[in-house]
Amino acid sequence: MIDKTTIAAANEADEARLRADYDALAEQLDRRGIDIAAVKDKVAGYGIAVPSWGVGTGGTRFARFPGQGEPASIFDKLDDCGVIHQLTGATPRVSLHIPWDDAAPADLTAKAEELGLGFDAMNSNTFSDAAGQAHSYKFGSLSHTDAATRAQAVEHNLYCMELGQKIGSKALTIWVGDGSNFPGQVNMTKQFERYLDSARAIYGKLPEDWRLFTEHKIFEPAFYSTVVQDWGTNYLIAKELGERAFCLVDLGHHAPTVNIEMIVARLIQFGKLGGFHFNDSKYGDDDLDTGSVDPYRLFLVFNELVNAADTPGFDPAHMLDQSHNVTDPIESLMNSAMEVQRAYAQALIVDRAALAGYQDENDALMASETLKRAFRTDVTPILQMARFEKGCAVDPLVTYRTAGYRAQVAEARPVSAGGGGGIV
Repeated sequence: MIDKTTIAAANEADEARLRADYDALAEQLDRRGIDIAAVKDKVAGYGIAVPSWGVGTGGTRFARFPGQGEPASIFDKLDDCGVIHQLTGATPRVSLHIPWDDAAPADLTAKAEELGLGFDAMNSNTFSDAAGQAHSYKFGSLSHTDAATRAQAVEHNLYCMELGQKIGSKALTIWVGDGSNFPGQVNMTKQFERYLDSARAIYGKLPEDWRLFTEHKIFEPAFYSTVVQDWGTNYLIAKELGERAFCLVDLGHHAPTVNIEMIVARLIQFGKLGGFHFNDSKYGDDDLDTGSVDPYRLFLVFNELVNAADTPGFDPAHMLDQSHNVTDPIESLMNSAMEVQRAYAQALIVDRAALAGYQDENDALMASETLKRAFRTDVTPILQMARFEKGCAVDPLVTYRTAGYRAQVAEARPVSAGGGGGIV
């Protein structure tokens, strides 16, 4: 963990400037009828999960270039996640991926408690083969033509739930790479039926206080057809399985022109929005840092979430899901967590009464300007004050670099090998 005196010294240097900026923004928002303290408290109470795999260096299909001091085990990963939360105060939970992060439950919970972390949704991997497994997933997992392969994939998901129960998780996320690469390779109807049968077997064993999230993806690794290819298919799955089955929306799992915020609105309307994997995209499933390409779209998604915040039982899960190929993963995850908080804060200051009036009057331009006014507002002082009052870093990136954490762990961790393709 970062030495607390390092954080305190950095914050002391920033405090006078922060208070002046915060007071100036408070005065501006007050003229708009907005209580800055109320917004700050909501932002301070917001948390997003960090993916365990996100603290390692990613890669492309062509190559992977390892970074300095990469985590060599799930416990190294948890150390890195602990630093992210220590500096930002925004990432209190970690989402594990099995079998990558498989370990004794007691050891996992002990380490998490030491770092002040909890565990979010469990993620099952049936899109690649693990050492020693009897049946390969080369031609699919939950939808495979071979019953034994499907049973193996189901059993793996049941194991993920068993482990998750022991460490305090309350959800299972299923994403499969099943599909086809050639026309005629599969019978699409039969393939989807096999998927549904396998998903029903998993859902039937879901603990009573758990939720099941299924995730759609337009393509990759199956490039001709994908079993769960869009939100409509995902919605059908959730409806088929039952009331505790929900749709997970990954911002990168859509074609570039798709209106993701409208998908979010539809799933909210019909009670099937389970949660998010936040990242950003230019072309497809790029897994870029959240808010790095299209921060306005991120804001528009949160506009829908804030609009639905008072809906009974509405509690979507929020998690980052990124691949860091050229940056320090800790830095990228910190920045992304803060960008999500920024979008949330901006959505909180939308003048909803004015927006509703313009919508009723069909005043398209003023409705758009109402959203843009909130988006253009620099809410940085709100985010920084929320961190300052928690004892976190006013400027997490600068404090992290000053502390030299990456160089310190590099001395203790083995050098990671580079190599061929494969997105982490």
